[in-house]
Amino acid sequence: MLLELGGVRLLTDPVLRRRVAYLSRHGPRPQVPAQLDAVLLSHLHHDHLDLGSLRLLPREVRVLAPAGAGALLRKAGFREVEELVPGESAEVGGLRIEATPAEHDDRRVGFRGRAVPVGFVARGDRPVYFAGDTDLFSGMEDLRPLDVALLPVAGWGPKLGPGHMNAERAARAAHALRPRIAVPIHWGTLHPRWHGPGRWFSDPPERFAAGVAELAPDVEVRVLAPGESLELQAT
Repeated sequence: MLLELGGVRLLTDPVLRRRVAYLSRHGPRPQVPAQLDAVLLSHLHHDHLDLGSLRLLPREVRVLAPAGAGALLRKAGFREVEELVPGESAEVGGLRIEATPAEHDDRRVGFRGRAVPVGFVARGDRPVYFAGDTDLFSGMEDLRPLDVALLPVAGWGPKLGPGHMNAERAARAAHALRPRIAVPIHWGTLHPRWHGPGRWFSDPPERFAAGVAELAPDVEVRVLAPGESLELQAT
């Protein structure tokens, strides 16, 4: 996701290539964003911290990452890396970027280190929560107030392991968070080369919207296909 908040441009967990390990992109490759104020990395997994994609960005870009990821990123040439644990924050262009808890695996294949996964809330006039990869966790409601919540609703295959939310669990997260707008993410983009897209690939956002309508009818769901954007109007 590329977020533009009060003139500040934040890029989350960028995957900008056609392939990542054994995953292929469905649809056109995105353009490399320019004039970034910071990159937000939620955890170490290759489909979220993709070094090949990060190398398409200027090495001087500011990177906010979970504690334990710094050595990997500095070895890749990034000079301005700040490591955060849940509860810590950093200032970026007048926004306060808070690291939040996340319930997810802390390892990376081929890397000996570990890093506790995080999400991020960008606190400004319009607080936005980017969940990264996570399952439901205790205290989600403490992240309020939120204008927008970007919630993962699926994965890159038909099965989800521990530390993920499917569409139904993501609807429960929306109920706990009570944002003004919820946007389903982490669907319809990557799939294994040996497994083509199926209903598991396209249906999650609609199932999420149905679940939110039942559990949190005051929350507006905006479904964005990969490549689409959302402009927030004044409340």
